[in-house]
Amino acid sequence: MHQFSHNPFLTRREMLTRSGMGMGMLALADLTSQESLQAAKQTASVTRHHPARAKQVVHLFMNGGPSHVDTFDPKPLLKKFHGKPLPNPNLPTERKTAGALGSPFQFHKFGESGIEVSELFQKTATHIDDMCVIRSMHSDIPNHEPSLLLMNCGDNALPRPSFGSWVNYGLGTLNENLPGFVVLCPNGFPVVGPKNWRSAFLPGSFQGTHLDTKETDVTRLIENINNPQTPERQRRQLDLLQQFNQRHLAQRGHDPLLEARIQSFELAYRMQFAASDVLDLSKEPKHIHEMYGDGLQGRQLLMTRRLLEQGVRFIQVWHSGGQEWDHHSGIEKNLKRLCGQWDQPIAAFLQDLKQRGMLDSTLVLWGGEFGRTPVAELPAMNGRDHNHYGFSMWMAGGGVRGGYVHGATDETGFAAAENKVHVHDLHATMLHLLGIDHERLTYRYAGRDFRLTDVHGRVVKEIIS
Repeated sequence: MHQFSHNPFLTRREMLTRSGMGMGMLALADLTSQESLQAAKQTASVTRHHPARAKQVVHLFMNGGPSHVDTFDPKPLLKKFHGKPLPNPNLPTERKTAGALGSPFQFHKFGESGIEVSELFQKTATHIDDMCVIRSMHSDIPNHEPSLLLMNCGDNALPRPSFGSWVNYGLGTLNENLPGFVVLCPNGFPVVGPKNWRSAFLPGSFQGTHLDTKETDVTRLIENINNPQTPERQRRQLDLLQQFNQRHLAQRGHDPLLEARIQSFELAYRMQFAASDVLDLSKEPKHIHEMYGDGLQGRQLLMTRRLLEQGVRFIQVWHSGGQEWDHHSGIEKNLKRLCGQWDQPIAAFLQDLKQRGMLDSTLVLWGGEFGRTPVAELPAMNGRDHNHYGFSMWMAGGGVRGGYVHGATDETGFAAAENKVHVHDLHATMLHLLGIDHERLTYRYAGRDFRLTDVHGRVVKEIIS
């Protein structure tokens, strides 16, 4: 039986706190000092278990479950059996389904690798030689809520820290003036809301910071970013508040929630200056705006590139609140609309990272919580049900093997059939690319050493360049 290592990523703060010598206040004061923050940045470069290929992550989340057989996994057999029963019996589905639903979209070969991609993503596909398409993903449950939690937190039911929180816990910050984990999601929250980016039992400072990117004004994008006081007066106010908070903390001993709240005050103060600058897209030249386009997703990805440049470790970019990609009906019309919103921005984003020399160190992931069935859902016969048996995701940059297709679904696209990749395997592989052994990134809680992949996961070495 594998023996977990005991929390190899102790921070200076945790070391002092766990020493049992009543030094919690000292640890807190140390954390908020510039010297300590600089040490955290330096530590981030030496605490990896092996050489890293990536140092930052961008997760493009198509919440609702995009159809793989209409985007990145061509299945010509579906057109042959369109409206008829599949040659193999249907797997159990969440809702009532009927015969095969052939894709209304054409697939074409792109790049030197000749990988087939739907016409829906023809601009994105111009970068196919930098992308690894995983066509053999599979998950556990065909429901949004547990599947979202599994994809984001490594468990489909129990409260667990999100992937972004684990990464920041393991690697530390690259910029003390901005959150290490930023979530861009316009128009409200996705299904299960902030649980998708929670820190759970990890310190609260590792939780994702949500920005509602439907807003274009920085003062509305981040609430209370402006303070009517002068910086000097505000600094004195915050220092006084910190004194009260530290006295309060000293009377209660080690209180992670209180310590995280105190730290958040300091970060919020520093963010007023750093965030206002990085989120101001007017600073970008005209040709960059034209490259990304003037839509919401283009704005989100341009913002993502600017956040990456300022050292934000993990950025998750959601399509929107709710579950826009949940196409139980009207799939042709809806896919044209949604893919049209993303195709140019994704192509621009990958090109922008590449021309700035950032793609090699940035791991980009695209996908949803599961895929869609190759059969039509009743009664409309123009949509697809949820499908966790097999679906597609792609990665680019960050040490990924470009121009490569890993695995395959069966001939109809119903289930992963070759070189299967579970969500736990995906997490283990992404951590590996970041220089982290997923079995050694642990946190002691409730008498047990927890990790993102729980007791599962394997590194898919074939997709690493």
